[in-house]
Amino acid sequence: MTAARPTDAQIADAILTLAAARAPASLCPSEAARVIAKDGRWRALMARVREVAAQLAGEGLLVATQRGRAVDPLAARGPIRLSQPPYGEAASDGDGSSASVRPSRR
Repeated sequence: MTAARPTDAQIADAILTLAAARAPASLCPSEAARVIAKDGRWRALMARVREVAAQLAGEGLLVATQRGRAVDPLAARGPIRLSQPPYGEAASDGDGSSASVRPSRR
């Protein structure tokens, strides 16, 4: 994956695989970027990782949090954490609406 630009599907797979392995704990988006960019250039992927995380949150497959509160990964400033939503619950931004500002990709 280092020679070619990773696809959104590859980024989503990395995020979801790490989230499943960590459940119920969370992960830093940089961990997914590091898995994808094995050449050490993971920082260049951080914006795309947050974009894909926002899509996954909008689909209810992921929760992005900051200081323990659900946030939109694209709107949040500073560090965020990613995790699977609690069993039987869809991800939301805390007021019942989707944590993503992007439409579903599927």
